[in-house]
Amino acid sequence: MRSGLWLGLMLLMAGFATAETNAAREVKVGIYVLNLGKLDVGTGGFTADFYLSLKSADPIPDNSFEFLNGRAGSLEKIEDKDGGREKFYRILANLSTPVDMKRFPFDDQKLEILLEDKTEAIGKMRFVPNTEESGMDAAIVFPGWEIRRWGISAAEHDYPVYEEKYSQAVFTVDIGRIKMNSFFKTFMPVLFLMLIVMSSFILNPDQITTRLGAISSALVASAMFHISIANQIPPVGYLTFADKFMVLTYFILLSCFFMSLMVFVLKNRKEEERARRIHRFTEKLTLIGMPVLYAALFLLVK
Repeated sequence: MRSGLWLGLMLLMAGFATAETNAAREVKVGIYVLNLGKLDVGTGGFTADFYLSLKSADPIPDNSFEFLNGRAGSLEKIEDKDGGREKFYRILANLSTPVDMKRFPFDDQKLEILLEDKTEAIGKMRFVPNTEESGMDAAIVFPGWEIRRWGISAAEHDYPVYEEKYSQAVFTVDIGRIKMNSFFKTFMPVLFLMLIVMSSFILNPDQITTRLGAISSALVASAMFHISIANQIPPVGYLTFADKFMVLTYFILLSCFFMSLMVFVLKNRKEEERARRIHRFTEKLTLIGMPVLYAALFLLVK
C-alpha cells in the first residue's frame, strides 16, 4: 500500500519535472534606440543605432539572435553578467521596412527592428518585451519626419515549409511627414497657378484669348511640376495622393480650356449673346466649383 503511494508520488513529481523542462524558457528583450538614419523611400532602407538587453533565468548563448529585416553592421557586447543570464549589446544595424506611398506627401511609415532566435523554435524559447528597459533617446532627430510613437511587442513567425514557429521581438517606430511642410512644398505652387486661372475668368468675353493663354501656361507648368513630384518617390503601381491632386488639376484646367474655347468660337461666329451666357455660366461654375472640388479631395480622399 505504502509502496504504491510512494510510486504514485514519484511519478507525479517526475511529470512536473518533465513539464517544467519542456516549458519554453523566456528571454526578456529591451531595445533602447540611440539614433535612426535617414529613411530611403526608394528601398525602404534605414539604419538604427541601439542598445539591446537580454535577460533570462538560463544562460543565453552568444550571438544567438538575428535580425529578420536586415543585418547588424557592428555588434559590441558591453556586459555579460550572472553567468550569461544577462547580456547587453550596442548594435548598429542596416534594416529595411515596407514603404506605403499611397498618402504621399502626407504618408506615415513604420520602422521595425525584428529580432528572432537563430536556432530555437517557440516551443523552446520565447521572447518577452521588457518595456522598462526600452525606449528612444530624446535627442533623436529624423530629418523630414515626425516621430509619432514607439512600442515593443512579441510576435510569432510561422515557417510553413519547415513546420516551425519562432518567437520574435518587434520594436516599432511610427513616423509621419510634417504636414505643413508637405502642403507648402507640394500643393501650394499648383494652387497659386489655379488662382491665376480663376482670376482670368473675371475678364470679359472680349479678352478670351488672354484667358486661353493663362490656362495653357498653367497646364504646361502643372505637368512639369507633376514630373518633379514624381521624381521624389520610387515608381509604384498605384496613384499617390499627390497624383490624384494633379489628375484633378488636369481635369479642371482642361474643362476650363474647352469652355473658354467654346466662347472663343462663338465670338468668331458673331454669336455674341450666346457667348456671354456661356461666359457667365463658366465664370460661376469655375469660381464655385474649383474650390469645392479641391476641398472634397483633401477632406474625403484617403
